[in-house]
Amino acid sequence: MARMYRVLGFWTLVIGLMAFAGHMTEFALLFFAQAVAFVFLGYLKFSERTYILMFWGYMAISFVGFTYWTVFKMGNPF
Repeated sequence: MARMYRVLGFWTLVIGLMAFAGHMTEFALLFFAQAVAFVFLGYLKFSERTYILMFWGYMAISFVGFTYWTVFKMGNPF
């Protein structure tokens, strides 16, 4: 399970690099930070249950943040 966090770190780094190449600096910095966090967590020796619970927490925070941003920050298109 720890290896999957390193894989997540790799792919978030790839997404961050593509965003940086596309001149989306804030988006790229967000994904660079996530890549560092995933790789760091990947080298810690947690149990599989702990890794799963951390991923659930990460997904919950991501979905709440995405919903907040799209509803309250992007504005109404109509």
